[in-house]
Amino acid sequence: MQKAKLFCLILTQSIYIMSAIQTIAIAGAGTMGSGIAQVAASSGFTTILFDINPDMLQKAAAGIQKSLEFLVGKGKLSAEEQIQIAGRISYTSEITDLKADLIIEAVIENLAIKHQFFQQVAQLNGPNCILASNTSSIPITQIAAKVPNPERFLGIHFFNPAPIMKLVEIISGVQTEPSIAKTCKELIEGMGKTCVMAKDAPGFIVNRVARHYYVEGLKALEEQVADFETIDALMESSGFKMGPFRLMDLIGVDTNFSVTSSMYQLFHQDGKFRPSRIQQQLVDAGQHGKKTKKGFYAYP
Repeated sequence: MQKAKLFCLILTQSIYIMSAIQTIAIAGAGTMGSGIAQVAASSGFTTILFDINPDMLQKAAAGIQKSLEFLVGKGKLSAEEQIQIAGRISYTSEITDLKADLIIEAVIENLAIKHQFFQQVAQLNGPNCILASNTSSIPITQIAAKVPNPERFLGIHFFNPAPIMKLVEIISGVQTEPSIAKTCKELIEGMGKTCVMAKDAPGFIVNRVARHYYVEGLKALEEQVADFETIDALMESSGFKMGPFRLMDLIGVDTNFSVTSSMYQLFHQDGKFRPSRIQQQLVDAGQHGKKTKKGFYAYP
């Protein structure tokens, strides 16, 4: 009897929290952040996209518009739906505008920057606001350590490109309230995604396993086993949709390098996660892949 009452109480709380989520804010207007904003707006949520760089916001708005126009051209959206989705998204470079029921951070993989961001938005929002990180590699408990109300903090990790990729990892930190994680899982599943509950560890599930797809590809390139075009062609002919170098260009060479570097440190310099000098050179040269028109490949 007591178990039944407890289940009903948790279910009631989850339904209440889900119905209370009307506005979703995303911090970081890069490829990932803008993709998450499109997903949220397409699911009917009032959406705020924040970035300190106004140029990034303009680029994000143009990218979302192009993506929606593509869907209209494919017959997957009507012109009216396109207008409605675009109208749900507002763009801002003022952090004081980040007042929402759920805030998802998708900024650079830097722990100090994430701490500073969450401390600021926690002061702008009430204790019922859910805070989430889209981090690819940093443990959720480590981020939550300096965030107010850590029981309402968790990881919601989308994959790139967010409007297309179905998988989302839901990661609970040590102090995350189970009902909050359950609610967010149901919320994201309502957006048409497939969610998996992951334990809190560096890289979680997908990035920990997939990291070696990039790292070993780069090692083979460093050792001149083959050039990157050949490695990509072989992997694609083996059944992979994209080879490691083409995929790094899509994700962002800088983003991929940052995640590898972070995991290398979090796993105490385990050699299997060693970042590549070749990738470091591309980052230093500003050749970050498709978003800069040049990475391993050129994109005229």
